Amino acid sequence: MLFTSDETALTRRLQKLTSILDVTKAMSAERDLDLLLPLIIYEASKVVEADRCSLFILDRERNELWSKVAQGSKNEIRLPVGSGIAGQVASTGATINIPDAYADDRFNRSFDISSGYRTQTILCVPMRDANGEVTGVIQALNKRSGRIFDAEDEELLLALGAQAAGAIENALLHEEINRLFEGFVSASVVAIEARDPSTAGHSGRVANLTVELAQALEHLSTGSYANTRFSAVEIQELRYASLLHDFGKVGVREPVLVKAEKLYPHELDMLRSRFQIARKDLQLQSYRRRLGAVKLRGDKALAEIDAEEDERLLVELKQLDEVLDFVLTCNRPTVLAQGGFERLIELRKLTFNDAKDQAQPLLLENEIRSLSIARGTLSAEERKEIESHVEHTYRFLSQIPWTRTLRRVPEIAYAHHEKLDGTGYPRAIPSKTIPAQSKMMAISDIYDALTASDRPYKKAVPHQLALDILGKEAKAGQLDSELLTVFIEAEIPRKALGAVK
Repeated sequence: MLFTSDETALTRRLQKLTSILDVTKAMSAERDLDLLLPLIIYEASKVVEADRCSLFILDRERNELWSKVAQGSKNEIRLPVGSGIAGQVASTGATINIPDAYADDRFNRSFDISSGYRTQTILCVPMRDANGEVTGVIQALNKRSGRIFDAEDEELLLALGAQAAGAIENALLHEEINRLFEGFVSASVVAIEARDPSTAGHSGRVANLTVELAQALEHLSTGSYANTRFSAVEIQELRYASLLHDFGKVGVREPVLVKAEKLYPHELDMLRSRFQIARKDLQLQSYRRRLGAVKLRGDKALAEIDAEEDERLLVELKQLDEVLDFVLTCNRPTVLAQGGFERLIELRKLTFNDAKDQAQPLLLENEIRSLSIARGTLSAEERKEIESHVEHTYRFLSQIPWTRTLRRVPEIAYAHHEKLDGTGYPRAIPSKTIPAQSKMMAISDIYDALTASDRPYKKAVPHQLALDILGKEAKAGQLDSELLTVFIEAEIPRKALGAVK
């Protein structure tokens, strides 16, 4: 069956319109600007049968056009609005169709000279958004057939440009939303670290470790996590959850959050003051005894009385200093030595006389309870307050209108202190209900907490010892042993942190 030239042209035009519809669908689904822009110029080249195409986006703040996808150029191009053919189209909003570039004064030959390319025909059209405002331009060079660009090419390129403008606007808006989230997350991390400067950098390190572990799972071919894959948006979701996992610490009292010793600084100051008063009391009692002895034994015995009292006072003051040293040792975040608890209980009997000559306890009951903390610096009540940060984190993150792709951020952060055997907090949920991302974060969180060198209440644990501690928790059924194996064998700390601490 033979077609007339009109039928052939109509078929060709229909194919081009169909192509525009197809690319419109593709453009509407693409949110990555770096992928969208090459797609647009590729389709533009096809639609108008051009040898090359370039796309320039209008930067209104700088009144410039910029492009990263000018065919034939690897560098970003920037030019003022009004300058050159593309700049004139952006400024006037009118299409420019040049049949012979070298015969037109508006054509700048410098690019041809530097690249060795020979421009013959040019079609440059504005891209307009839904409001009719120019948002950029598309420029086509050299019709492949050797002919000039005609009115149909102008119409088709304008139609494609209108669709491209909407897609680019959506992609730019998507980028702005991403930057907004990034800025919010960064500001939140700053707020966390401002409350507890001793953990500065912890959130970022946990995020790096967790993301690196998630990506390492892609290489597994056996086990429960074989062929596990996380998409780019899922990695972003995991990263945000890791960065914000401790945000709830802003709801914990600062003295508890930064407590470096068993007694708070003001409590220790009061205790030291009491010992100073007790010291003066011992000295006062000594001089009272000296005066009484002189009355009984006479002035001639003064030297002997002084010698006796000096020796006795020296022993009493030494004993008092030794008790203070013991108390200060107990105050540190160390495990009490054998018999330490019993001795603290005995010390509650010690007294001194105040200014009114009334007997007062040298150690208060609440101080003895605090000094008797077996491990670390926190009492049971204070530990519960610290643990409540997870609940605060979840409530805070749940208030944020996350996008659909990031909606699990609160859930992932909520479970990072849960244990596989149900002994974790705050909900003590079983293994099957803990997200895999939370299980990865738990390993990363514990590792960094162990190896961190900036905690005032403990020394940094060497890398291998930290792995051994994690191994014991995995063997006890608290951490995921498969994930820990990947963490160790894939050398996640070295890859994520740059060096093993």
